[in-house]
Amino acid sequence: MSMTSGRPLETVTAEPITPASAPPFRQRRLTVDEYHRMTEAGILNEDDHVEMVEGLLVAMTPQGRSHAVIIQRLTALLVRALPETYGVLPQLPLTLGGHSEPEPDMAVVDAREAEATGHHPHTALLVVEIAGDSLRYDRTIKAALYAEAGIPEYWIFDVEARRVEVRRDPDVEARRYRTLVTLGPEDTLVCGSLAGVSIPLATLIP
Repeated sequence: MSMTSGRPLETVTAEPITPASAPPFRQRRLTVDEYHRMTEAGILNEDDHVEMVEGLLVAMTPQGRSHAVIIQRLTALLVRALPETYGVLPQLPLTLGGHSEPEPDMAVVDAREAEATGHHPHTALLVVEIAGDSLRYDRTIKAALYAEAGIPEYWIFDVEARRVEVRRDPDVEARRYRTLVTLGPEDTLVCGSLAGVSIPLATLIP
């Protein structure tokens, strides 16, 4: 015990804060407009490698070589298979509502949306994610986001398992896809939302 001005000071031991006793903090979600202003002001730049999902800035996982190869092969295949009325967008933003601007590994959109200069596309006919460490996130958070946006088809390439999960028929209110099919390298993936896209997966998966 120490003394100051003749009065004793007691030593107080602080109790640890547990999740149950922690004060309830409220998160403030960013809007897409605020996200854009942060980029314009130089607070964020391309080196930050983030995307905005449900108002939160999410760090994107680094690409492995298999990830990059699938993107390269899929981009070339879709550009060859689709007419000019569609735009093929590798790793470019989609603005989905007021609080989300993800950057899927691949999106196919209407060509007019792809060429618009005043805004990013607001929807897509197909989105694709190449998943390594992000697999659980892509199956849950991203799937809910894309289903809520009414995107009719969503593919997840599971790099480690060498499989593709194909989600279709979005339930916008429930934020989920009604159907899920899993395909392997021996299968052919026929796109339900884009006529003429048929992919022997052995030619795509490293």
